[in-house]
Amino acid sequence: MATLYDAPADELIDELAADLEDRLDEPDWAEYAKTGAGRELPPEQEDFWATRAASLLRKVAVDGPIGVKRLSSAYGSTTDGSTRYVVAPSKTSSGSRNIVRTILQQLEDEGLVEQRNDRGRVVTGEGRSLLDQTAADVIADLDRPELERYA
Repeated sequence: MATLYDAPADELIDELAADLEDRLDEPDWAEYAKTGAGRELPPEQEDFWATRAASLLRKVAVDGPIGVKRLSSAYGSTTDGSTRYVVAPSKTSSGSRNIVRTILQQLEDEGLVEQRNDRGRVVTGEGRSLLDQTAADVIADLDRPELERYA
């Protein structure tokens, strides 16, 4: 049986985002919020909320238990958001903790993620099975010969 580690991450996230789009509601403020302090504009993707939720679910499954602070630094930017005036060395800025926290709370309400005391969040059995089933679907749909043994 295929696991989330066997499928390519970008295709797994796209497939998972299509499934989570119906389950999660994007807040009203999300279309105006920047994804971090180092950004100048909010995201322009139509399905940004579902894509970020799918990415967060995968990241919690791989790195869990993990907290909001480490997740926001993982989704931060390495430059100041613009490419103007490239004289100084690049700086890092963390991503929006509000976006990460809200998505994690929505995933908790769906039963895909749970909190572990002070250690952070981990994926539940239902979340793991959703990830593994989606990974199996992704591998079955791919026409890549190196992934045939996982199908």
